[in-house]
Amino acid sequence: MTKGGTRPGTTFVGIPFRWLGPGVVMLLVGAYGIFWYLARPENEPLTGYIGQLFGGESVLLYSIALVLVSTLPLVEPVFGGIDHAAIWHRRAAITATILLLPHIELAANPEATSLGKTLAVVAICGLAALVVWAILPRWRTMLPAPIRRLVVAALQSKPVQVAVRLVGGYERWRGFHRLTGLFLAAGFLHGLLDASAFDAVPGLRWSYVAIGGTGLAFYAYRELLARRFLPHHDYQVAGVRPVAADLVEVALRPLGRPLTFKPGQFAMVYLETADGWQRHPFSISGPAPEGGISITVKALGDHTTKLPDVVQPGMPAVVGGPYGRFDRHRGTAHQVWIAGGVGITPFLSWLRALDREPDAELQEEVHFFVTSAGRSPFADEILAVARNHPRLTVHLVDTAADGRLTPESVLASVGGEPARLSVFMGGPDAMLRQFRKAFQAAGVRRANIHREYFQWR
Repeated sequence: MTKGGTRPGTTFVGIPFRWLGPGVVMLLVGAYGIFWYLARPENEPLTGYIGQLFGGESVLLYSIALVLVSTLPLVEPVFGGIDHAAIWHRRAAITATILLLPHIELAANPEATSLGKTLAVVAICGLAALVVWAILPRWRTMLPAPIRRLVVAALQSKPVQVAVRLVGGYERWRGFHRLTGLFLAAGFLHGLLDASAFDAVPGLRWSYVAIGGTGLAFYAYRELLARRFLPHHDYQVAGVRPVAADLVEVALRPLGRPLTFKPGQFAMVYLETADGWQRHPFSISGPAPEGGISITVKALGDHTTKLPDVVQPGMPAVVGGPYGRFDRHRGTAHQVWIAGGVGITPFLSWLRALDREPDAELQEEVHFFVTSAGRSPFADEILAVARNHPRLTVHLVDTAADGRLTPESVLASVGGEPARLSVFMGGPDAMLRQFRKAFQAAGVRRANIHREYFQWR
């Protein structure tokens, strides 16, 4: 372990592995733009050419987005986990959709084919609908408070509620999301048919074919072949234990070969409920008392809100994975753990792993902050583990009595030099963004701040 840095094996020539993927994405986008700039035909109008460039970059970003959700093993290490890759998938798709706006405005081709125009309309409408639908569940974090209140009032009107029932729902969104590759194929073919620059510079055409073809190949793999190669394990619901008013732990017992996981990882869990099969990523909170694994479920959205009511012991389940690289062993000798709400799940997995191995000893100096509205339902379990590990200091923060936990109070409690700290966080997205900025401003190295994105879908 390097003093004040990260452990060996977590970097590549000094660059954290989780930064390699985003760096490659930005490099590809930049290099493709430079190639278009250098390859511009002499007689090609500048405005139309720039519009075609935006279209090419959009296809590139959509192709990258499809690669990132392919669940291929190589995606995880270069992005620091499938959850981080999923975040970049969404960013790439949103950016690609934004680039379509100047493409539509600038890339007018008087000789465009009727088929090409039709394909363009299909692609733009489908891709824009997908992106809007994907960000709708997060609109509260994207709007200022005054506008947010107006939107809340509008959402309570009957016409809007009817529309939400028609188009809302995680499973419905996921089914529509699987059409992404088809909409990309329509846009890709539109470019082949109508881009005037391709006729003048074959290199532009063939680079475009390579980029779009790669994205569509990954899409075909994910839809047609991935299920044949990815490991899946048959389980059965062994128990459903209420933990709090909106929190339950579901115990899953293996029916065959069990899932092998590292503490802090998550799995893709398919549950057959009273409402049919439902799929969602869940962090593994550790081994279940009934045998197998347990997952902790909080009512966060339309899928998980109903889960405690529709899951019963004896129901079958399929577990895929494991995924994720949220690992305390990647940190320094001085660590801060921060858990808010259901973000406590991976930390429970770490603690339970220590607890079930009598000879295991926590090597790092750890301050663990658990924040919740009211006393944490896991407080007694956490304190029991801490009694056996003197290097683990637990801070239980009841926001109803103590107020909100702040980055300043965390650093004041921990003391020492911020540059030597590693911070691991799980909790609401807005809270973690605030903490990350404050810790970086205080001197915690960006490479030493780790978080789990449990709200991705």
